[in-house]
Amino acid sequence: MMSTLEFRVYEIFKNKLGEKEAETIIQFIEEKSQEKIDGKKDVFLTKDDKVELVEKIESSKTDISKWMFVFWIGQVAATIAIFKLIR
Repeated sequence: MMSTLEFRVYEIFKNKLGEKEAETIIQFIEEKSQEKIDGKKDVFLTKDDKVELVEKIESSKTDISKWMFVFWIGQVAATIAIFKLIR
C-alpha cells in the first residue's frame, strides 16, 4: 500500500513518463531504500547483541581479576623469598 507521498510522487512520474516507467522508478527507490536499511542493521547493536557483549565483558573482568590475584600473590611470595635469601 502506498503512502500519500508515494502516491503523489508516483502520479508526477506517471504524468511525465508513463505508468510503467513510474512504477519502475518507485520500485527502484523502494529497493534502494530497503538496501540502505538492511545495510544499517549490521551497524547497530540489537538488545540481544548488547546483552551478549555485556556478559562477555563481565566474564573477562572476572578472568582478569583472578589472574591479577594469582600474579600478585606470586610477586609477594617471590619478594618474600628474595628477602629471606638475602638475610
